[in-house]
Amino acid sequence: MKYSFTLILLLFVSSVFAQQITTDKKLIQFSGIITDVDSNTVVPYVTVTNLSNKEQRYAANYKGFFSFIAHPGDTILYTAVGYKDLLLAVPSVINDTKYTAMIKLKAEIINLPTVRVYPWATVEEFTRDFMSMKIADDDYAIAAKNLSQESLSGLMQTLPRDGGEIQSTNFRTNHERSLNKNMVQTNPLLNPFAWGKLMQSIFKGDKSRSADN
Repeated sequence: MKYSFTLILLLFVSSVFAQQITTDKKLIQFSGIITDVDSNTVVPYVTVTNLSNKEQRYAANYKGFFSFIAHPGDTILYTAVGYKDLLLAVPSVINDTKYTAMIKLKAEIINLPTVRVYPWATVEEFTRDFMSMKIADDDYAIAAKNLSQESLSGLMQTLPRDGGEIQSTNFRTNHERSLNKNMVQTNPLLNPFAWGKLMQSIFKGDKSRSADN
């Protein structure tokens, strides 16, 4: 019984001494601003967790600022979407009741796998669309269609003439006009064709007279 009472007394004294040590531990106002390590822009709404104090969680505001009560030497975890987790400790020796830190987070690049979206919800829809699909003509069929008589006739009626074709037509017309001009004579006596017609009419007249006689 005596030993049991002594053991209980020792445990009570140890508990009181531990509580006194905890109570006497220094408290500081821990504040900071969280920014991106590459661009120095603020990172808003970062979750700040004090792992040394029952994992109490705090949140930085939209300007990346946070502030809470902590102890020197506490381990702080900073987490944010799109950034790597950062684990830092508050300095063990702090002479003032306030401590401010600049926290730098590193962006985390995550490569997502390629996702291919198909317009068919089921295999039956794919089969129906595939069976009703119209296959395009190959190069040979397209060339034969473009060179058909109907296609060329339609192009001749709808397409305007280009400069080269108009120049060629004008040149041929002028050439034929110059040739016909040389063959036209103002005096019929100088026209060999007129003399030929005259001789033919004379011969026909002589033959008709001979037949009458």
